[in-house]
Amino acid sequence: MDSESRQRMILEFTLTRGRVEVSALAEELDVALETVRRDLKTLANRRQLKRVHGGAIPLEIVAFHPGVEYRRGVDLAHKHRIAAAAVELLRGATTVFLDAGYTSRLIAERLVNKELTVITPSLLAAEAFVVSSTATVLLLGGRIRGSALSTADHWTLEMLRSFNIDLAYLEAKSISIEHGITTCDPADAAVKQSAVRATRRRILIAADSMLESESLTRFAEVSEFEAMVTGPELSNTDANLYETAGTVVIRA
Repeated sequence: MDSESRQRMILEFTLTRGRVEVSALAEELDVALETVRRDLKTLANRRQLKRVHGGAIPLEIVAFHPGVEYRRGVDLAHKHRIAAAAVELLRGATTVFLDAGYTSRLIAERLVNKELTVITPSLLAAEAFVVSSTATVLLLGGRIRGSALSTADHWTLEMLRSFNIDLAYLEAKSISIEHGITTCDPADAAVKQSAVRATRRRILIAADSMLESESLTRFAEVSEFEAMVTGPELSNTDANLYETAGTVVIRA
C-alpha cells in the first residue's frame, strides 16, 4: 500500500473512531511503528488530525465541543480507568462537586453507595444517583447546555458561590502548563472557575488527548489541582513537567 492510500485510511479511522493508537495502526496496516509515526506527523502537518500521546485524534475534537453521545463512545475503557482512580482520591470528603462530562458520570456511578452530598450542574451525573439511598444530590439550576446536558449562566453561578465544598472533580477541554486549564465554552468555563473557588481540594480529569493543547477560555492553573488523573500514555518526562508545575500526576 502506498503512503497516500495508507494516510487516507488512517485519517478515516481517526474520524470514525475518535482516536487511533500507533501500535494498533501498525498491526492493522501491517507496517512498522515508525511508518505510522511518519504518517501521523504528515497528517498533523497538513492540519488533518492532531497528534496526542501514543496516537492521534481528529482536529475538530480540539476545536469544538463534541456532544455527549459522541463522547460516550470514545476511549470508554480509558475513561473507566480514570474514573476508578479518581474515586480513590475521595479521602474522607463528604461534599463533592461533579463537573459536566461523561467521565464525571462514570465517577458518579462509583459514588452512589457512599454517604455524600453531591453538587453538580450535570444532568448525567445527577441521574446516576437516582438509585442511591445514601447520597444527597443538589442539581444546580440554570440554562441547559444541550451538548453537555449541564446547566450554566447566572443561576448556576449564584448557587455555586453559596457552597463550601470539600472536593471537586473537574474536567477540561485542554490542558497546558503554559496556558493553563481551558475549555471551549465561556459559560462552561465560568461554572468551572466558580467550582475552583468554592472547593478546598480539586482533582483534574485529564484524558491524554487534552494534554498540551489549548482552548478558548482559561478557568484554572495546573498548580490549583491536588492531582491530575490521566492515562498511561503520558511519558515520565511530561509527567515530571506537570508535577514541577505543582500537581501530582496519576496515570490510570
